[in-house]
Amino acid sequence: MTRKFQVGDIVELKKEHPCGSKQWKILRTGADFRIECQGCRHSLMITRTKFEKSVKKIISTAEQSISS
Repeated sequence: MTRKFQVGDIVELKKEHPCGSKQWKILRTGADFRIECQGCRHSLMITRTKFEKSVKKIISTAEQSISS
């Protein structure tokens, strides 16, 4: 079963970024994902399979961000 990821979701990855943050914001979905580090704002492209394997948990969803 694959998880549903949406633009605007904040996820925690298994490995931390060199800046020390593990939280990433999803900027683009599809065959590739564009994600942005929430610590230093660095963005990168990652394949869907690699992204799905590296996600530890979803911290907040796009709907939660809009309603808050």
